[in-house]
Amino acid sequence: MNDIYESPLSQRYASEYMLKLFSADTRYQTWRKLWVVLAKAEHELGLPVSEEQVRELEEHITDIDYEVVRKREKEVRHDVMAHVYAYGKVAPKAAGIIHLGATSCYVTDNADLIIYRDGLLHIKKQLKTVIKSLAAFADKYKSLPTLGYTHYQPAQLVTVGKRASLWIQDLVSDLEELDYVLGTMKLRGMRGTTGTEASFMDLFDGDEEKIIKMNQMLCDEFGFKEVFDVCGQTYPRKQDSRILNVLSSIAQSCYRMANDIRLLQHDRQIDEPFEENQIGSSAMPYKRNPMRCERICSLARYLMADAMNAPMTASVQWLERTLDDSANRRISMPEGFLCADAILKIAGNVAAGMRVNEKVIESAVMEYLPFIATENIMMEAVKRGGNRQELHEIIRECTMKATARMKNGEKGGLMELLEAEPKLGLKEGEINEILEPSKYVGRAPKQVEAFLNKIKPLIADADTEVEEINI
Repeated sequence: MNDIYESPLSQRYASEYMLKLFSADTRYQTWRKLWVVLAKAEHELGLPVSEEQVRELEEHITDIDYEVVRKREKEVRHDVMAHVYAYGKVAPKAAGIIHLGATSCYVTDNADLIIYRDGLLHIKKQLKTVIKSLAAFADKYKSLPTLGYTHYQPAQLVTVGKRASLWIQDLVSDLEELDYVLGTMKLRGMRGTTGTEASFMDLFDGDEEKIIKMNQMLCDEFGFKEVFDVCGQTYPRKQDSRILNVLSSIAQSCYRMANDIRLLQHDRQIDEPFEENQIGSSAMPYKRNPMRCERICSLARYLMADAMNAPMTASVQWLERTLDDSANRRISMPEGFLCADAILKIAGNVAAGMRVNEKVIESAVMEYLPFIATENIMMEAVKRGGNRQELHEIIRECTMKATARMKNGEKGGLMELLEAEPKLGLKEGEINEILEPSKYVGRAPKQVEAFLNKIKPLIADADTEVEEINI
């Protein structure tokens, strides 16, 4: 074990992709790519930057000497200038033109936006995988009656698939929000120190068209449509709020699903995946704790709290900027992504491996169905000539007796009590016919079918392979 603290998000939970995306190498190599694009644009637009200098920068994007950076930053107390210095050491012919006309936020902010965009694309891929697995689950069990709950008290019947469709609908809403965030993301651009492009106006002798073209070249290189219309020294921190908000929204949806599964596993109706050699408790060998869903809920709480950082930062950006956003964003933004990544990894595992215990579900349905069906039983007895008010009182008394038995730990036996009432005029087989569960789920199966058909295009390209998780 390492004797230095490591974040559990990186040590236990997040995927290799997300860990690499937010690594130092990705961050600082992206800085160098941005410096290359800047130099290339300046060369093509007529500034004294040679093709040889651009080529030398391109050849040294990946060979970052972090020890040189560390020593230089200790001297100058500026991370960007330390990296400019280290880049110049390996590309000496280009050292004099690195960062020409730019401010630190040219590399820091644009790189962050590129990384965040790529992170959101990965989150989108994971989210679609979860939805696709849940959709298959919902379709398989769209007609299986199960006891519905309101206030966590027995209510009318639903179906297992209908309940899963509620989880899916939340996640589809997140997917739509995520698409909106991705579709409106912009780069900061090459804007100078306070966003006015004054330094580039000097370099290009007031030729605004060249500045506009230079910013479009930057967008084209990194796959963005446009830069922000206006900005200060930084890109608008409202963008961070949007990003963490949609990650928080995903956490909320996964929490809801996982918490429902935890409740159902308590009643042995549904089980999350449980591996052959998995241990549920160090002291109680029989335990099968819903630890995956518990982990989803635990991480989701962290992410929902983490998302508060962005609006607090966005609200205090003094004038053109203040630096009190920097340290916070270095922590809150990457950890938000790593946490969402971890949640969706586990959610994908759960969604693809849930086990439905149909006999347990049937038992719960049949225990409460006589209560749910009492109005139908009463109506059938009225059709056969019974007095509605008398029948209501008979059924009420039977239900009170059955409820009292259940609260005393006994089997309710409501059906037997009703069968013994001659005024109902219903034989055993006739009551059983009334108590067919599928008659009490309404349009649930059709609702699920229609919903799944509607969202099918959204997940047509979703992966079916589920990422492995650390137990």
